[in-house]
Amino acid sequence: MNFDLIIFDCDGVLVDSEVISCRAHADVLSRHGYPITQQQVFDRFLGRSTRQANSEVEAELGRALPDDFHVQLRDELFRSFEADLEAVAHIHEALDAITQAVCVASSGSHPRMRVTLGRTRLHDRFAPNIFSASQVVNGKPAPDLFLFAARQMTVPPERCLVIEDSLPGVTGGRAAGMTVLGFHGGSHCRPGHGDNLRAAGAAAIFDDMRQLPGLIERIGAVASVS
Repeated sequence: MNFDLIIFDCDGVLVDSEVISCRAHADVLSRHGYPITQQQVFDRFLGRSTRQANSEVEAELGRALPDDFHVQLRDELFRSFEADLEAVAHIHEALDAITQAVCVASSGSHPRMRVTLGRTRLHDRFAPNIFSASQVVNGKPAPDLFLFAARQMTVPPERCLVIEDSLPGVTGGRAAGMTVLGFHGGSHCRPGHGDNLRAAGAAAIFDDMRQLPGLIERIGAVASVS
């Protein structure tokens, strides 16, 4: 096999959280004088860190968001996660069939991932190899987080395969010198999203996690030959 490490994004890849997240983010921003829809949050901020999103919002508002904005957003998200969050369909089955080392590289914070991965019985499958954009200077679409994850796992970038559902994630994985597969099976994915992931640089796209083990083998074999 050409790959020694499979790097998973979290939201939209392991947990089907993006619809919940975009709705909560839109609600809290709108309450603080920045009217925005769930769809606009999806289009602008999907795959990026809250820190990056807040910087853009504050620049447009011409003022800082409240000091407790992060706490308000976190509380809204966690309430929604407890009520509605589920794992991406068939992800446990896919992980059972993957023989390579795995880790998580997410724009989300560690407290958020403890909730989302914990609720979906995924945390113990990855811990302690769970990495957050809070641990690097630049979040996705910069390559920093993926390169950090590879260093922590002591695997060269060229032997890493990234599983992503967002354009910033695909861009960041490719910038890190890694092969990327684009997943478009989350409930947030609209028609054509897979094509957008491919256009951003994904080596292949798929919408069912049961396809993933076979894709890893096929893409790895092609990469080995080339």
